[in-house]
Amino acid sequence: MEDKTDVLIVGAGPVALFAIFELGLLNIKCHLVDNLDKPGGQCSELYPEKPIYDIPARVMITGQELTDELMKQAKPFEPIFHLGQQVEKILKKNEKEWLIETSNGKTIIAKCIVIAAGAGSFVPRKPPIEGIENYENKNVFYSIKDKSIFKNKTVLIAGGGDSALDWTNELSNIADVKLIHRRKEFRAAPDSVNKMLELENKNRVNFILGQLTKIKKGKAKPIEVHFTHDNKINKIEIDYLLPFFGLKMELGPIANWGLNLNQNLIEVDTEKFETSTPSIFSIGDINYYPGKLKLILSGFHEAALMAQACFKYCYPDKKNIFRYTTSSKDLHKKLGIK
Repeated sequence: MEDKTDVLIVGAGPVALFAIFELGLLNIKCHLVDNLDKPGGQCSELYPEKPIYDIPARVMITGQELTDELMKQAKPFEPIFHLGQQVEKILKKNEKEWLIETSNGKTIIAKCIVIAAGAGSFVPRKPPIEGIENYENKNVFYSIKDKSIFKNKTVLIAGGGDSALDWTNELSNIADVKLIHRRKEFRAAPDSVNKMLELENKNRVNFILGQLTKIKKGKAKPIEVHFTHDNKINKIEIDYLLPFFGLKMELGPIANWGLNLNQNLIEVDTEKFETSTPSIFSIGDINYYPGKLKLILSGFHEAALMAQACFKYCYPDKKNIFRYTTSSKDLHKKLGIK
C-alpha cells in the first residue's frame, strides 16, 4: 500500500522538524523518514543534555529541549514519521510525482523531496568481528525497539556510553544482563553509571572487563561470544548481544541519486535551496553553497525559503500569498490560537 503526501522529508533532526512548520503554514503535508528510532537527529541521539547557546531568544537550551519544542511547534500540521528506516530508492513516477522506497519496504508518493539528513544517515558503529552480520537482527541488535524479546534471556551489552549504561539499567529488570567494556570507566551520565554500579553490587548486573573478538553459534545458548582481557581469551554463551558503540554518519543511498555533490555535500542554490534535480531540495548541514555555515540557525532560514519554492510544485495553479503569523487569522486557526 502506498502513502501519498506533498513532501517527503529525508531526516528528522531540528531543521527537518522546523521544515514541517514552514511547509504546514502553506498547507503542505509532510511525511518524514529517519534512520533513527526517534525524532531529533544528533540533538536527541548524541547530545540530548548538551547545552546549545545560539538558538534565537533562548539563552541556553539542551538538544532534547530543542527537539521537544520543535515537535510541539510541528504538531498542528500532523506530520507522519517513518522511523528506524532510510530512503533506499527514489524514482520519477510521472512529471509531477516521485516514488520513494524505504529500507523497510515502505512506498511513499510525493510531489517534492527535501533532504534534511544532517551530514547523512546515522548508522551504528559495529564491532570488528568477522561474520557478525550473520547474526544481526536475530541475536545481535544495535538498537532496541521492543525490549520484551529480552525477557528472561541472557543479554550481553557492549559499550561504555549512555546507550550501553541506560539499557543495562533498564533491561536488568527483566533479563540476566552482562555489561562488557574495555575498562571500568564510562562516558555515560554520572547518574546512569552510579545506578549500574549499584546494580552490580546487588548482583543484578555482571560487569566484565574485556573486548569482543569473535562470535559463533553456541551449544547451550544461541551464540557464543569470545572476548580478551589481559591477553587471555574468554568465552561466554548468551541469547543476545547488544553492541552500543555509538553512531557514525554516512551519505548512504543519497550518493546514488544523481545529485550534484561537493565533497559529499549536496549543492544547492541560495534562492530556493533546490538541488540540481528539480523538485528535490536540500537544507541543513548536508547541503553546500558558497558561504555556508553549519548552524541550526542557518538550516531554519533555508527551511523557510525552501517551503516557499515547494508551494509552486504542490499547488502550481494557486498564487502563494505571503502572510505573517503575527497577524493572519487563517494562520492562527492552523496553529490552534484562539
